Amino acid sequence: MSTLHTGAIVVCLGLGLFFTLVSTVGVLRLPDVFSRAHTASQADTLGAGFALAGTALALGVQSPTVKTVLLLVFIFVTNPTAAHAIARSADAEEIEAWTVDDDRDDATLAQAGNGPEPSDEELGGEEA
Repeated sequence: MSTLHTGAIVVCLGLGLFFTLVSTVGVLRLPDVFSRAHTASQADTLGAGFALAGTALALGVQSPTVKTVLLLVFIFVTNPTAAHAIARSADAEEIEAWTVDDDRDDATLAQAGNGPEPSDEELGGEEA
């Protein structure tokens, strides 16, 4: 295996790890279902795509490589489709998207199940 080939595998796997991490942070930190669906469909698809591309490069020309490429095509079709279905169902349930001038705070979002858990200070409790 040449150095260039090994480098391409490492770069693909590194990019896959990076985009998967970005997707995870986005799902945890973004304020509403529409933003979360967007980051899950875009960054997660890229992360899986790069990881599978690195795997296909590492396997070489074999039958498992064909399966890896088919899996890559399947992920590129299903991830955005699933995110679109989630966003449409949230819209059908009339869930409002977060806006910059939204007056809801973290405590209100957490009570509705749409945000990070508030600290004791935000809830008006005493510090430990």
